[in-house]
Amino acid sequence: MQLTAKVDPADYIIAPDPEGAGLTRTVEGVDHDGTPATAAVVEERPLTIFLNGQEIVTAMTIGDYPEYLALGFLRNQGMLADTETVERVDYDADLDTVIVRTDGQTRYEEKLKKKTRTSGCAVGTVFGDMMEGLEAVELPEASVRTSHLYTLASTINRTPSLYLAAGAIHGTVLCRGDRPLVYMEDVGRHNAVDKIAGWMFSEGVAAGDKTLYTTGRLTSEMVIKTALMGIPVLASRSGFTAWGVEIARQVNLTLIGRLKGKRFLCLSGADRVHRDADPGAVPEESARHRRKGERA
Repeated sequence: MQLTAKVDPADYIIAPDPEGAGLTRTVEGVDHDGTPATAAVVEERPLTIFLNGQEIVTAMTIGDYPEYLALGFLRNQGMLADTETVERVDYDADLDTVIVRTDGQTRYEEKLKKKTRTSGCAVGTVFGDMMEGLEAVELPEASVRTSHLYTLASTINRTPSLYLAAGAIHGTVLCRGDRPLVYMEDVGRHNAVDKIAGWMFSEGVAAGDKTLYTTGRLTSEMVIKTALMGIPVLASRSGFTAWGVEIARQVNLTLIGRLKGKRFLCLSGADRVHRDADPGAVPEESARHRRKGERA
């Protein structure tokens, strides 16, 4: 099991672009000794999402992949049903708006009445009846190999990203087996997940054989979104909330947290974890990545 080879962003379908224009800027300050210092800090800007002629929400985002963010947000909130056809998605960079246009009316008026705020960072928006959609969720009995978990964590942690360059950001990665496919980042972990959902919807990508990896906490909303996307495995380098664990067990989702180096904790679906790798052969996480992780 090779865990030290150099990571090539070209191996991803979509990889982070830490050098992308407008994603960060350099800010001057002083350090703990009073010495002048500079730091790369992540930019954030508002993005207003419209569904047909209705304004839905304004999200704070880093600004990349706005079309995927809009599509994924609407899908994950249940505002775009499987029976609805998206005719086009229009992004206006000058107005910071995305308009998703469908071929007919949707149920968004009713959804807007049930909108609430959650503990999620950045937009963190959830609708009161998202839980109702879980009743119809039937996740496949997907197994996960520990060799795949270790390889994914190592590869993702060494991939050039805004997370490593500046911190203060969350990453979410769609994976299959031991290969990371699409790596999205944003100031809110929910935004990053929505970008993944939007890409999957736009490209018609199947979910049943995928794993979702996140740098953020495994909260109830993260679990709900993953389940509604049809992804049977959710892993994170961070920890859990009790409700997140409860919902994961309810929908038969394999939930793995605190994945750092050779260590992890599975609180849902432990019988589907196959230990095919010796933890003693897995190197500890680098100090450099631990420091970046503490800043995020």
